[in-house]
Amino acid sequence: MRRLGYEGVVVAAPVSVPYARFSTRTAHAFLGELLRTILARTGLAKARIDGLCVASFSLAPDSAVALTEHFGISARWVDHLPFGGASAILALHRAARAVQAGDAEIVACIAGDTNDPDAFRRSTAAFSRFGQDAAYPYGASGTNATVALLTDHYMRTYGVEAEDLGRICVAQRANAGPYPNALLRSAMTMEDYLASRPVAEPLRLFDCVMPCAGAEGFIVTTRETAEREGLPYANLLAVMERHNAYPDDPIQMRGGWAEGRDDLYAQAGMTPAAIDFAELYDDYPVVVAMQLEDLGFCDKGEAKAFLRAHDLTTAGSFPVNTCGGQLSAGQAGAAGGFLGIVEAVRQLTDTAEGAAVPKADIGLVTGFGMINYDRGLTAGAAILAR
Repeated sequence: MRRLGYEGVVVAAPVSVPYARFSTRTAHAFLGELLRTILARTGLAKARIDGLCVASFSLAPDSAVALTEHFGISARWVDHLPFGGASAILALHRAARAVQAGDAEIVACIAGDTNDPDAFRRSTAAFSRFGQDAAYPYGASGTNATVALLTDHYMRTYGVEAEDLGRICVAQRANAGPYPNALLRSAMTMEDYLASRPVAEPLRLFDCVMPCAGAEGFIVTTRETAEREGLPYANLLAVMERHNAYPDDPIQMRGGWAEGRDDLYAQAGMTPAAIDFAELYDDYPVVVAMQLEDLGFCDKGEAKAFLRAHDLTTAGSFPVNTCGGQLSAGQAGAAGGFLGIVEAVRQLTDTAEGAAVPKADIGLVTGFGMINYDRGLTAGAAILAR
């Protein structure tokens, strides 16, 4: 099968709307502030945005189409992506193809959610019919219970210790320190991590993302347009997405990245050794460990050795989640999946709002979403270059 590459497609205008732990503002308000900030920073007239791609858990009953009226946009290409933490990679993928095909010149990819005090309970209760049917009879609900099951099985299978997963959390908290938008910036030691209260064994408090409100976004366009408008940009080299990978596995021990990684690196013409930093989807540390293996940075079951051998901070040997990731910045609903692309573009355009990775020329970004009882259904990854 012959595939068209992504030559000439770029990502620009990475923008974050500051997070709030709780908010009574609507998702529309966060998304509107995001789009207004993108326009202000780029100097683009709103009429130049002719493509819109939206992800949100709390936008209902509205959709991306409704936002065109709310925001006064007349778009010729619109998409609405209900894929949770994988939505950003899918938005990038679809927007890139739309730009290549000439269906849109400048696509705004935006994600945002509000978070009133009861929002997380409502969203997890209605998230998955499969999850409801499997877990509710036992009095369990939500992703903590699901990922506790996955984490326990992963740790027992590969001999992973709590300290191994703690290395991810501690390093990302260090990365969050200089990043002004992170909600959790105070220093955390391994002792602090191990002392945090149990949530759903073996998960501790600091293994779990903190839901919050906020928004993240970027634009996808052509290199020609970006240079004409004077926009710093990152080049898109490769994208992959995979849905319901390895359905015969009795419990998830690998994700769609393992099935799609060879294609991903082939598109980019490189190997994992070329990656300077990684923005890995991190709703829980076990998901980061799985991705290190599935994306070829180490063999299956060897993430514990990789974590023991590498420093994941921005100044370390393998920087991961350079602004703290969701584990320290917070998870602003569907915007949590967009944070990795936003941060990667900042690193590659010398506009990091926290610490910059030295000699950051190639970054890998991932997404993971649609968590059912025993697995996440959607995985994606992209490679971006300076």
